[in-house]
Amino acid sequence: MTQSQAQIQADPPIVDRSIFHEGGDTGILLIHGLGGTPVEMRFVAQGLARAGYTVYCCQLAGHCGTPDQLRLSHREEWRASVLAALDKLKSRCSTILAGGLSMGALLALDVAERRPADVQGLLLFAPSFKLDGWAMGWMSRYVLPLVRPTSYCSNIYMKEHEPYGIKDERIRAFIVNGMQSGDSSAAGVFSTPLHSFAHFSALSADVKRRLSRITAPTLILHPREDDMASLGNAITIQRRLTGVVELVVLDDSYHIITLDRQRHLVVDRSVAFVRSLGRQLGVEISDAARRPRQRVE
Repeated sequence: MTQSQAQIQADPPIVDRSIFHEGGDTGILLIHGLGGTPVEMRFVAQGLARAGYTVYCCQLAGHCGTPDQLRLSHREEWRASVLAALDKLKSRCSTILAGGLSMGALLALDVAERRPADVQGLLLFAPSFKLDGWAMGWMSRYVLPLVRPTSYCSNIYMKEHEPYGIKDERIRAFIVNGMQSGDSSAAGVFSTPLHSFAHFSALSADVKRRLSRITAPTLILHPREDDMASLGNAITIQRRLTGVVELVVLDDSYHIITLDRQRHLVVDRSVAFVRSLGRQLGVEISDAARRPRQRVE
């Protein structure tokens, strides 16, 4: 047994950190980003739950553990996590929207294309096909999009760096402390395996090829000053989707818009979009469903 294999076996089991809010008959599936955690979706989830919706922030396979545990997961397992979460929502709700942050937005697009009858709308937060934001180096911009999963990249790790996707300095400090604490369940991992980025790149290329098949009405929120993934990512999606697309450009946030300075605006625009779509679909929310529900994790 190698030292790496021994370390992986010594790692504690991954705890399920998914978040579930019971609400009305309209369900919203929220998906976190690569190396992230359901906690990065919690503020948006709470806002949607207060509006009366059932909300499920799923946890992707391999996440909320150690970097080594993340390295052992791959894109097909991440897809399986999303499909399982969608089926859980389907057992409770007749109308479902899928949404996500960064890579989570790609997985939302992916499931909308794979299961069009089950996904009536999309909420995309800073969607990322490539990491070409202003703070990213040449490797992220030009090399990572070409990398595919091989044994050569299995033991290489890439550290997060300033400004960590957060413009608000107070929130940034809190997240960095969480990542450096060794407990990734709240703030995500501080070092992401290159192997995971390789699976992200393969997923990105696959989803990009299938965008024109997606007809679900879509809301995209993307920061103009995204430090990790440029606004061009959102524009590509807007141009290639064949359904109605609403693009909102944020002017005071970096990449993690679900936690940054304009998180309240993200919630407001998301709720407005879901309500508008509900009216189009003839879906009404009862007064009882509007009351705050007990949070269950």
